[in-house]
Amino acid sequence: MTDALIWHRIQFTFTVTFHYLFPQLTMGLVLLLLIWKIRAVLKNDESYNIAARFWGRIFALSFAMGVVTGIPLEFQFGTNWSRFSQHAGGVIGQTLAMEGVFAFFLESAFLGLFLFGERKLGPRWHLATAVAMFLGSWLSGYFIIATNAFMQHPVGFETGPDGTLRLADFGAFVLNPWAIWQYAHNMTASVITGSFVVASVGAYWALMSQHKVQAAICLRTGVIVGIIACIVVLFPTGDQHGKMVADHQPVTLAAMEGVFFSGPMAELAIIGQPDVLHHRLENPIVVPGILSFLAYGSFGSTVKGLEDFPTEVWPHNIELLYYSYHIMAGLGTMFLIVMGSAAYLLWRGRLEQNRRMLWVLMLAAPFPFIANTAGWWTAELGRQPWVVYGIQRTADASSPQVSAGDVVFTTLGFAGMYLLLGMLFLFQVVHLIGSGPQPRPEPVAAPASNDAPQPPAQAEGETR
Repeated sequence: MTDALIWHRIQFTFTVTFHYLFPQLTMGLVLLLLIWKIRAVLKNDESYNIAARFWGRIFALSFAMGVVTGIPLEFQFGTNWSRFSQHAGGVIGQTLAMEGVFAFFLESAFLGLFLFGERKLGPRWHLATAVAMFLGSWLSGYFIIATNAFMQHPVGFETGPDGTLRLADFGAFVLNPWAIWQYAHNMTASVITGSFVVASVGAYWALMSQHKVQAAICLRTGVIVGIIACIVVLFPTGDQHGKMVADHQPVTLAAMEGVFFSGPMAELAIIGQPDVLHHRLENPIVVPGILSFLAYGSFGSTVKGLEDFPTEVWPHNIELLYYSYHIMAGLGTMFLIVMGSAAYLLWRGRLEQNRRMLWVLMLAAPFPFIANTAGWWTAELGRQPWVVYGIQRTADASSPQVSAGDVVFTTLGFAGMYLLLGMLFLFQVVHLIGSGPQPRPEPVAAPASNDAPQPPAQAEGETR
């Protein structure tokens, strides 16, 4: 473990994994905030304003944590991955700069208005701040996805005389087909996270017989939005994203599915343990032909196995890639079952009385975070050994002057700092949930001052 490259990768994996716990919640939660504000204006119902006000505070906490933990990632492009930044910075710098503009200016400015300007702005203008927050959050997410999509499927660039990459076609770069489907899949997964968290808190309040109106709103919104997102994340977004991998990264598909030998009617592995040394999948449970159909639209299509590719282009850690993908896919299926069951009970008007389902919803909140993390690990492990697919290897992207000891030292520092931040965040969120949503306090009239002018005294005799 003295190789500095390994520690560069471990540090970035740790910091980006912790960071993404927060944006996935804010990007999902902001959609629900917008829905509540729209309903509050259309129905003139204060209960939706109360819900938006409560979850707006949790959104602000998560947004602040995302900003704090995201700043080190920007610096790591220079401290840990200087050769990558030098080689590809002329391309990816465009979207990273635009993400900063939308995240730090548009989203944060309107977040302040959303939190503190409700009384002065009025219902419709306050709704406008929610719209701006939504646009800022989701545009910020797109520019990050577009950056990652270039690393997965580089388009819209040219190689300069000095060998570095530079932007040749901004439209092709920003509208990368990989980015569009990856973005749709990623944002839908974020909505699942937000929906499960909201439904979980609503289930907790229902079980405790607290805040009954708000519990019903959280359950209803979380379940309805959640079941729609659970369907969309599988089809069409997950399906089309998987087809992009099959077309442009076939070796990644083979590693994700544990396919070692090519052939038609490729089996979809439900479960199994990849034995890379002996090129086999142990103890598999498979469905014949399904992988061929999912990847290429035909049961007779041939799926290439790992043996069709040189070992030097195989992903570095096939076992971890395989398990990450199957954890993501397995949890996605479970989410559909849970939200489908909850939606059925909601439709029948029995959800708030079904304590078993409420317990399931309450305890399910952490699992979308696990699924999203596993999904990102799948994307990043699958791209290896390339940092920019087919152009620059990860081994040629790190900072050669930064030693393994330096990276280990800073990684330990990040671990301690993030542990403290995580505990503070959880303490604040638990405190807010325990306190519950509160109606907006009415303005208190100022008491009359003794120095205030008094009405003139009546002259004697005027009372008669």
